[in-house]
Amino acid sequence: MTIHEDETRWVAAWTNSAQGPYPVGNPAAQPDLSFALPSSEIGARDQSFRILVRPSVWGGKTRLRLSNVFGTRPVAFDDVFIGLQLGSSALVAGTNRPVYFDKTTKCVLPPGSSFWSDPVDLPFVTPESETLLWGRRLALGFHVIDKSGPMTWHAKSMATSYLSAPGAGSKGSEEGEASFPFSTTSSFFVDALDMSVGSDSCAVVAFGDSITDGTLSTLNGDDRWPDVLARRLYEKFGNKIAVVNAGIGGNQIGFPADYSARNPVAGGPSMAQRLERDVLSLSGVRTVICFAGINDLGTRVNASVESIGAELEEIAGRIRSHDLCCVGATVTSALGASGAHGAPEQDRKRKALNSFIRSSAAFDSVIDFDRSLLDNETGRIRVEYVPNSTVGGSGDYLHPNRFGYLRMGMEIDIDAIFGEGAPRALFSRK
Repeated sequence: MTIHEDETRWVAAWTNSAQGPYPVGNPAAQPDLSFALPSSEIGARDQSFRILVRPSVWGGKTRLRLSNVFGTRPVAFDDVFIGLQLGSSALVAGTNRPVYFDKTTKCVLPPGSSFWSDPVDLPFVTPESETLLWGRRLALGFHVIDKSGPMTWHAKSMATSYLSAPGAGSKGSEEGEASFPFSTTSSFFVDALDMSVGSDSCAVVAFGDSITDGTLSTLNGDDRWPDVLARRLYEKFGNKIAVVNAGIGGNQIGFPADYSARNPVAGGPSMAQRLERDVLSLSGVRTVICFAGINDLGTRVNASVESIGAELEEIAGRIRSHDLCCVGATVTSALGASGAHGAPEQDRKRKALNSFIRSSAAFDSVIDFDRSLLDNETGRIRVEYVPNSTVGGSGDYLHPNRFGYLRMGMEIDIDAIFGEGAPRALFSRK
């Protein structure tokens, strides 16, 4: 069956929230980038990137958003391409498609800006191929002309992408892997990708910190709790419901109050500050799951539960003012973790914050992640959820591993949280 253009809409299919200028952030399993990116001030220099992304829904047209929101000088891009990954940085022959910006091959982004590409046809995406493509990755290739200066990035992508050598020139049109010798577990300069899908399709945004971003999950395993939820929704509703990840490692609800490229912190801009760009500006969003607070408790040790709760309610109110569903989530235990996160006093405040979240009228519904992971005897997360799935080792009692994320994603009661009769009623507050 052919879907006509007037029966389609743009829906966010992948996101990686812009969090600051490289290298400020919390990457996971990052290779040594000193050969690929020798100077953070110079940034990329006449070189090409191949950023790997996994769409949560597929359509016959796509578009991508380039970002220089945390740059300090204009960045010029050309020779932007998008193709289907074969393996590593190699592409499936014949799938690499040129990307245009206002019908030109070049795009210059001033500092603090982002820009959407023109629509790109993906002829290999058909109704018959959607099932086989789900879970596959697209490669977003682009060339940075001259020097970029400080680079807008997302530190913890939990997926491998690739770079050419500095001074190597434009390589995005190539289908092979020889020109992309360097790997990274972060993404640079691109923060969103849309797909043109049926008009009854929509997106869920997972909005939070490192436990949404996927710390301690499996590198390239796509086993964070939003990934698990995405597969469950796909299994039940098919190619209609996208789940996109807007988590940032170290992120806080209300701090810092003012974030900039010249005054960055590792956890990125606060959820309140980035809400418009990372959630409200995305295409086809109907539901937002807000899951954060542990970093506010662990970093702003003097912040009261009431002040953190008020900040969370303010974000929920902004979301609901756009006629979107806002789902709250309880904060999981960090008792026994290093630093202030694991202190008994902070755990007491965490429990009080969870009581507030469970009873607050600011949310349309609540997911009890705390109950999913908690060992009631110790007050910690259960021991089987602790060992590190990314690089091995003992874990940190703050972030769950693959097993813990699986439990979180499977514990979400789709019918109870989102309502029956999906997809239309699934994401409607009315």
